[in-house]
Amino acid sequence: MSNPKVLVVDDEKPLREFVQRNLDARGFGVLTASNGLEALSIVQKHNIDLVILDIMMPELDGLETTRRIRQMSTVPIIILTALGEEADKVRAFDLGADDYLTKPFGTGELLGRVKAVLRRARWADNEVVDEKIVCGEIEADLARREVTVRGRPVELTPTEFNLLVYLMRHAGKVLTHRVILQNVWGPEYGNEAEYLRVYMGRLRQRVEADPLNPTYIKTERGVGYLFEA
Repeated sequence: MSNPKVLVVDDEKPLREFVQRNLDARGFGVLTASNGLEALSIVQKHNIDLVILDIMMPELDGLETTRRIRQMSTVPIIILTALGEEADKVRAFDLGADDYLTKPFGTGELLGRVKAVLRRARWADNEVVDEKIVCGEIEADLARREVTVRGRPVELTPTEFNLLVYLMRHAGKVLTHRVILQNVWGPEYGNEAEYLRVYMGRLRQRVEADPLNPTYIKTERGVGYLFEA
């Protein structure tokens, strides 16, 4: 992905300029917005590869903006905020965010997360283009990045798709939290167990006939997860 286009949304002008300056210097194309309404308009009009989005903003806060973006796009979203409680992270992920960066942050941390999220978004580029994986009633088409469950299409974000494919590839094996995070999110991750709790819950809602009594995605308490073929 050459010159990815990133939308930076924050009502604090100094922070917007800081992020824009650092991304510009590394070859990213950067658009900016000062509130959620502006962000929604830009996402509708432009082909955006990544959204970096603050939570506390006027007009429309970042969580509601995330929810509305998810209604029209699977573009990756990094939430950028001073709120650091786990409950805030879980809420953001529930609404469709892909990652979460707490203020204050350093340039290295920002760039690492941006690269990791973009890497996950194009994860299937290196896959065999005509490969399909089938486990029970779930079929993943790697070329089209499409999933069908019981013959019906299921819309997934790039991270959800990557996670499901990784689980299906390793069906029948217990995978630890760290192994899943480092193979799906990237080597920069490993301790973000709350990411997996939310994402596994979202996948169950999409692929399980009864999400509360899953047939495929099983929790191995204190260890990780098992995908039953």
